Amino acid sequence: MQNYRFKFALNNQLDVVLQITYIKYGNEVIRLYKIVKKKSINSQVELMEVYAPFTARKCEPGQFIILRVNDEGERIPLTIVDYDRKEGTVTIIYQVVGYSTRLLSKKNEGEYLNDFVGPLGQPAKLEKHKRVLGIGGGVGAAPLYPQLKKLKEMGVSVDVIIGGRSEEYIILEDEFKEVCDNIYFATNDGTKGTKGFVTDVLNELIKEGNNYDEVIAIGPLIMMKAVVDVTKPLNIKTGVSLNPIMIDGTGMCGGCRVTVGGETKFACVDGPDFDGFLVDFDECMRRQSYYKAEEEHVCKLDGIKNN
Repeated sequence: MQNYRFKFALNNQLDVVLQITYIKYGNEVIRLYKIVKKKSINSQVELMEVYAPFTARKCEPGQFIILRVNDEGERIPLTIVDYDRKEGTVTIIYQVVGYSTRLLSKKNEGEYLNDFVGPLGQPAKLEKHKRVLGIGGGVGAAPLYPQLKKLKEMGVSVDVIIGGRSEEYIILEDEFKEVCDNIYFATNDGTKGTKGFVTDVLNELIKEGNNYDEVIAIGPLIMMKAVVDVTKPLNIKTGVSLNPIMIDGTGMCGGCRVTVGGETKFACVDGPDFDGFLVDFDECMRRQSYYKAEEEHVCKLDGIKNN
């Protein structure tokens, strides 16, 4: 295999040095980042499997990629949901919420993405505990899945709580059933599982005498904070993912600065996974809302352009 053409160079802490657009096998030139599979999960969330053999070869649970739909596109950081080293594919899940994800959503199977850089970030530090509970809120269930899958492969007993606004927004149910011993649901409207929040189910499991060595919570910041508010007084080790505040993904923009254990960290370089007991969630949520007005303005402009 020979490198045929380089799109651009990227040097980072995980030894991902070159972003390659084409590769050459003998006389055959193969273009990378082909969308080999795409499906709609619900009205707002889609799954995409992309041919990216260099990323698939090295990625681990907890890491993410950055993609661009076209040459002028925005850089979108997305956590890796699954990977197939043999087939050279990486699976991502995204929520169609803004201009760039709408452009991504317009891509179909057989078409190509412009860039697909990774793996980025630090792999999740998964330990061989006796029993672990995963908690995924909304699309946060997507980056949770590969961690629980890996724990299962390590011989850990795994349970999961999946939360969503309604049954429609419960994702990856079948995939979780394959790797988890017990699966619980919480929906705001009660259409699936417990009516309420994931913390309601968490409290109930603890009251029933379930003992967990660790909890891994991934979802909206307010959800992860609420989980830590339950687990910290009980001293149940809790890992969280700060991917919701990532923007640039390489540590250059500073948008994902966060205080962890009294020290300044960057979610995209030092994480995205951290000890939930040490994260300053109030600071995170303030940072996440810094550009809310500007984001709403851009969305309105985009709505005008699309009408």
